[in-house]
Amino acid sequence: MTLAEHEWMNEVRALVGKEYGRVYAWDKINAPMIRQWCEVMGVDATRYTAEGAVIAPPAMLQVWCMEGPVANNYPPGSTTENPYEALKLLEAQGMASVVAVNSELTFGRDVREGERLYYTTRLDSISPEKTTALGTGYFVTLVMAFFSEQPQGDEEVGQLLFRVFKFRPANPVKPATDKPAAPVAAKRPLPGISDDTRFFWDGARAGKLLIQRCKGCGELRHPPGPVCPSCHSFEWDTVEASGRGTVYSFVVMHYPEVPPFDHLNPIVLVELEEGTRLISQIVGIQPGEVRIGQAVQVEFNSFNDGELVLPQFRPVAAAAQGVAA
Repeated sequence: MTLAEHEWMNEVRALVGKEYGRVYAWDKINAPMIRQWCEVMGVDATRYTAEGAVIAPPAMLQVWCMEGPVANNYPPGSTTENPYEALKLLEAQGMASVVAVNSELTFGRDVREGERLYYTTRLDSISPEKTTALGTGYFVTLVMAFFSEQPQGDEEVGQLLFRVFKFRPANPVKPATDKPAAPVAAKRPLPGISDDTRFFWDGARAGKLLIQRCKGCGELRHPPGPVCPSCHSFEWDTVEASGRGTVYSFVVMHYPEVPPFDHLNPIVLVELEEGTRLISQIVGIQPGEVRIGQAVQVEFNSFNDGELVLPQFRPVAAAAQGVAA
């Protein structure tokens, strides 16, 4: 039996197939950004230099046209259209919840140093109304087509398919009563623990920063894994790090605001004295004062009523003075 569709969906479905204007990249494809991306991702950047021509890693395709840390800060000439207007119309019908379903990148060819990219967005499809465990709503699929500007005519170099489920929750919030229940404090999510990572979290509970070490070649590695990427040995043990290091890189999370994390939320990539790097939060400092090269020291803090212990880092000066987080 096919259910009759809501009349208000006619306006939403009328948008299917609509193409939204160009969003340009701030910069042309360039070697410094490729090198930095490869360093952060732990990829050998030299593999993308062939016969003197710099080639961007395919997985960077979406990166070139991102707006940066300021939301909707796109280069001059970019469209001001909102490609998510179908989602806004669904929100107006009470389907305010959203969950990303899948994202698929496809590549037409490698992009090279000096090329300038842009993308356009097409509302590809909207599913029939679906009822899931999360609630009732619609799967909305958008396709971003990436182009390289060329004198002889712009060339499509790849696509990004992005699908979300826009829905009305199955268990909506109950209306307030005369005696509202006390709000439940949000807890930090617990890490996924496997046989490869259990030592790290056990060490944190004991106040130790343990790093995985290959028994074959002695290389330290983090995050932990079952096999050494250098010599492919499956044999490993651990070494207790000093906990001292420097800020190698950092980001400050502005959006979304996710309780119970602080807002703004500074996240650092710390290079330990032992040579390996790990991602953590930095505490005891204002987000705008974090600097690359800053000396930091690990400390172990408990959350969720002692259920979770996390290694976090504090600037050395602040640690010496006992400044509260």
